Amino acid sequence: MNQMPEFQFDNTYARLSDKLFSQQHPKPVSQPELIALNTTLAERLELDVDALRSPDGLSILAGNSLPDGSDPIATVYAGHQFGHWVPQLGDGRAILLGEVKDKDAKRFDIQLKGAGRTPYSRGGDGRAAVGPVVREYVVSEAMAALGVPTTRALAAVASGENVQRETALPGAILTRVAESHIRVGTFQFFAARRDYDTIKQLSDHVIDRHYPELHSASNPPLALLEAVLSKQATLISHWQAIGFIHGVMNTDNASVAGLTIDYGPCAFMDVYHPETVFSSIDHGSRYAYQNQPGIAQWNCANLAQCLLPLIDSDEEKSLSAAQAVIDSFPNVYSTAYATRFRKKLGLALPDEDDLQLISDFLQIMADSKVDFTNIFRALSHCSVEKNAAVDGNDDSFLKLFEQPQPISDWLERWRARHHKENSDVAERQLLMLQSNPAYIPRNHQIESVIASAMAKDYAPMHELLTVLDNPYTEQADLEKYSLPPKEDEIVQATFCGT
Repeated sequence: MNQMPEFQFDNTYARLSDKLFSQQHPKPVSQPELIALNTTLAERLELDVDALRSPDGLSILAGNSLPDGSDPIATVYAGHQFGHWVPQLGDGRAILLGEVKDKDAKRFDIQLKGAGRTPYSRGGDGRAAVGPVVREYVVSEAMAALGVPTTRALAAVASGENVQRETALPGAILTRVAESHIRVGTFQFFAARRDYDTIKQLSDHVIDRHYPELHSASNPPLALLEAVLSKQATLISHWQAIGFIHGVMNTDNASVAGLTIDYGPCAFMDVYHPETVFSSIDHGSRYAYQNQPGIAQWNCANLAQCLLPLIDSDEEKSLSAAQAVIDSFPNVYSTAYATRFRKKLGLALPDEDDLQLISDFLQIMADSKVDFTNIFRALSHCSVEKNAAVDGNDDSFLKLFEQPQPISDWLERWRARHHKENSDVAERQLLMLQSNPAYIPRNHQIESVIASAMAKDYAPMHELLTVLDNPYTEQADLEKYSLPPKEDEIVQATFCGT
């Protein structure tokens, strides 16, 4: 006997103005097959795991049937794509089934990605291939385990049908979960049309959903801009600290909730270099690793333009207030960045020379072309004691660098800086181990599990997910997952799923 999963939907976004979306049902697929189900997330959302695994559950995850209470919509937005204005974008292959609350009464969207054409598909087929679905599932769940604000993956389902890209590829559907899918580009769509009544409704909804404390602010729209800017600055500091490169930081991919959203040609750095780019469509390196903070500020400036009429009826006063918020980004980001990298160095207390210490270490890393993740992990095993003798861990660490003198000198400075800390040595060592992952979703490993998934072998994906679920603990007999790629495994470019 089949079990129909019960989703306790309360669809607030679908109750807003219908200018914000179009009603849209998913398009059924022929032979759905479950690739992966995130049981931990399902339980958090108070969903019956057995019911989701049942034929009725699979039918919902494939878009073949709708659960009771769903109100399926595709949302509209605009955006700057690689700096170029596009007046209408929207969910071209994603359909929002509705909103549920988790065990803590926190609200989440349930969305099917790859569920067929919508009014915003712009000639596309509205589908997704197995490769991008597996990539987003693995990377978004890895990001969650790393502590980075992100959308989540509830399930991945093979459609049993091919999608046509450069060649025919097996299709799939991702069930994505997010605190919301509202973007800077959502505001831009209505600002471009001077529809400030809808912007007011949208901003009130965002405050209700993500920043309820702002209702008591003297100027809620300005406070909303400040809150989004702070969330974005914090998010990018997370990205920089783990070597993550998003690849398409368009305004339509900038979440007002401060989430990592829309995993397309994303990738993690192996060898550290600040100019690293992976996305095959980022020809001008606009979204290179080192450019991500500046792009986040630019995206926030675009949100500010949308909110100007709400901030103050006096244009000059509104512009001045918004500009002050945007100008604060470098300091807000620098504080978040320094805090995060201090933890990577085992430091808890601020010091005026910390940013220089961090910068010098990164420069030495770049000069020696070392692996970003493994170097910080190796540093975590070095003694922080000022007068420590060079032990086995130090010796192993120094051998990772082409020139031993610069890094030896830096280690002395690092230990001298630790001497200023008043916390327990063991606590500082633990702080480093909890801030420097042993495992990240490396590009060559993702390509390998995608290749297996294309052949309907999902076991490698599940093994990788198990490793990535506990990224800060070194796991026995799993050293291969911490190894950088061999020369013939290096991924030179990544591609968008469309």
